[in-house]
Amino acid sequence: MKNNVVKLLIAGLFGSFTLTTAFAQCKEWAFSQGEAKAIEQEKVTLYTDAKSNNNFKAALPPLNWLLKNNPKLNTSIYINGAEIFDKVASAETDPAKKRVYIDSLLLIHDLRIANCGEEAPVTNRKALMAAKYYANESGKEAYVLSLMDKAIELNGNNTLDGTLVPYMQSTKINKLKLKTLTDEQVLERYDKVMSIIDAKIKKARSEGKPVDKLENMKGDVDKILLSMVTVNCDFVRKNLGPKFKANPADIGTAKKIFAFMLQDKCTDDPLWLEAAEAIHTQEKDFGLAKNLAIRYLAAENYSKAEQLFKEALELAPTNSDKADMMIYLGAIEAKNGNKPGARELYRQALAADGSKKEAYEKIGDLYYQSFSDCAKKENMAADRLVYIAAYEMYQRAGDAKKMAMAKDQFPSKEDIFLVNWSAGETQRVGCWINESVTIKTRD
Repeated sequence: MKNNVVKLLIAGLFGSFTLTTAFAQCKEWAFSQGEAKAIEQEKVTLYTDAKSNNNFKAALPPLNWLLKNNPKLNTSIYINGAEIFDKVASAETDPAKKRVYIDSLLLIHDLRIANCGEEAPVTNRKALMAAKYYANESGKEAYVLSLMDKAIELNGNNTLDGTLVPYMQSTKINKLKLKTLTDEQVLERYDKVMSIIDAKIKKARSEGKPVDKLENMKGDVDKILLSMVTVNCDFVRKNLGPKFKANPADIGTAKKIFAFMLQDKCTDDPLWLEAAEAIHTQEKDFGLAKNLAIRYLAAENYSKAEQLFKEALELAPTNSDKADMMIYLGAIEAKNGNKPGARELYRQALAADGSKKEAYEKIGDLYYQSFSDCAKKENMAADRLVYIAAYEMYQRAGDAKKMAMAKDQFPSKEDIFLVNWSAGETQRVGCWINESVTIKTRD
């Protein structure tokens, strides 16, 4: 009996499936006249009461009658109908019956489009239902992907959020299981998805809405891509390089090159730097400015690195990040021979974040390396005070190895005896250091 009801439903639905060229979208109730109106109202009451009581199978006959006899009655019969068929299909344990219910669920969406329009959003919902039940169903994988392709094409940036990850999962199934997609075809779909997510993030931010879920979605999409395509530097050069060269203003491609080559650790490739520069001209971002600066620092382009570290400092989101940028800037000043300027930046780093103990180490290095600059060569005890100053900085940094290295250069007991100094007393280090230290000896 139940099976017959399902078969009758399918027949009834197909019987009412007629395309029209204009749609009223069925927003207003369009009851028939006379006695037919009373029958239609009764059928609406019957199926909605059954639905409210979670008796979804009991809702099918009156729903089927409405779909067959007045398919333009109201869009709610399709919205509720989709929910009803979804519930019935989910609960059905008989495979044959389940498949009939699923097919009816998908057909409900086609009927809604045919009678009430709204092709783009309804196709999106149909694609989600198809993916839910058929994404990995033998013989249905390509159908689901084609339906999702259509949903993405019709909706663009208005595609429902919940469609994007299933779309990439469907792509993965077709790529790995059916082996019907090339790497380029996979990447094309990936590009579409990431472009949509980026647009959604931009819109959400402009409206002051949170973007955490969308950012996490990008990570999920990246993981799916990497699970079906080996996205290494060679892949990037072959598939993304030519596309970027042809259109350097393509920020989306530039971002992919940047991220994938960074992940595969080939940032020494000129393509990576070109992509990063292209992004930097359009967007100011702390992480990007920092990575670019580090790259230029490694290439000993100190002026460019300094410029970018200063930009990163302005964009730094936390005190810890600010301190890191100051330490990098201090290193550049040290490279340029400006030891006082370097020390000041290291001190600023510590003021921003006292946990950055490496700044003490860096100051210690400046002191240790100042013997030749500061030695007056009048007495060894005074000249070697720079090493005590270095030792005290290394001690603050907790660097035992460098403490030992500095201690080896302390003045000897004889050196301090000759100038009438005693261990434990305070002496001033001259030169640019200009700090007081506690006298210690190496022996």
